Formats: sequence, C-alpha cells, structure tokens
Amino acid sequence: MLRADLHVHTKYSYDSNMSLESIINRCLKVGINCVAIADHGMIAGALKLKEIAPFEVIVAEEVLTPLGEIMGLFLRDEIPSGLSAEETIARIRAQKGLVCLPHSFDRLRGIGKYQEIERLLPEIDIIEVFNSRVMLSNANRKAKLFAQKHGLLCSAGSDAHSPHEIGHAYVEMSEFNGSEEFCAALAQGKIFGRRSCPLVHIPTMWLELKKRLPGRKC
Repeated sequence: MLRADLHVHTKYSYDSNMSLESIINRCLKVGINCVAIADHGMIAGALKLKEIAPFEVIVAEEVLTPLGEIMGLFLRDEIPSGLSAEETIARIRAQKGLVCLPHSFDRLRGIGKYQEIERLLPEIDIIEVFNSRVMLSNANRKAKLFAQKHGLLCSAGSDAHSPHEIGHAYVEMSEFNGSEEFCAALAQGKIFGRRSCPLVHIPTMWLELKKRLPGRKC
C-alpha cells in the first residue's frame, strides 16, 4: 500500500529551496512512499529525484496559464508557462499524461472561476480536493463537491515547499504501474490531510522576492 503525497516542490521551483536529499529523508521519516514532484515550469527536479529515490516518483509539473495553474502528471517533456489552458492541456495529452487541477478553487492560485473549470471539464482527469496550503478550507470543500458532482478522480497533496510540510496530505492507495493503473488505484484511494500553518507562505514569498531582485540568487 502506498501513501502518496501528490503535490511536492523542490529547489528547482522558484519559490522553494528544498533539496532532493531532504525530500527523501523526510519521506522515509514520515512514511510517504510515493510523491508527485510538480515544480513550477520544469521537470528537471522530478527526473533527478526519480533516479535516486528509493520510492515511487511521479514526474509532474505545475504550468502557469492565463487562467491559473494546471498540473500534468506522468510527463516526459517540459511544458512552458504562459500558454493557453487549452494548449497546455493538449501538450499534456500529447505525452499521454494526466491533467489535474491543483488548488482549483483557491482564488489566489487556482483557476477559481467555476465557469472556466466547467468549460475545461471534458479534458480534466483529476481534481486536487485537498491541498494543505490553501488559505481557506472552503477552497478544498468546493473542489471536493465539484469532483463528486462531475465524477472526477480526487487527489491530495501537501504542496510542500519545505521538508516539514511533506505528508500533511496524501492518498492511501494501491501500488500501480503507469498512468492507467494509477487512475484505477486513485479511484479506490482514501484521502488524509491537514492544512499547513499559513506562516509557511512567508519563506515562499521571500524566496520569490529574492529571485526577482537584481543581482540576487536564491
């Protein structure tokens, strides 16, 4: 049985400094034996962790679109930010990846607008119904109700940007081999989660600010 945290970032994201080694150590400590690494705009960290981790690693990516962020899972190639939601989804599909909407009803980070999500509905595989970093729990509740209404698969992730956040949310699910088996296992999975302290956003915002300052490196 897997305990899968399906939304984790690494130092390859502009707003995280979490090393691959610290992810492995934390996962082993808290019993997480599957992670989806979904860095912003790149898959290099996910690919490297997949090579060295003693547990299952799903190569994913959070892609920023004009509507909000869309996550692709089981990717082989990186997808650039700034494309339309439709083009982003098409590129995920071209890799036989899965389309997930993370923190979709979080107005600060997700698509937010119910009508826009419904418009994309035919191409959505998964809704993240528990994200530990949402500022208001109502966002998770709305996502769960939406997924149930439309018969979509439900996922959960800590959205960890630092080691202590890993495992705050996860899905207990059967082992799988490839995206089809993953979907079948996720459909039968059980979600566990708790929200992270809102203060976790402070170092994230500081790292993003440092990235944008001239002559500064994260």
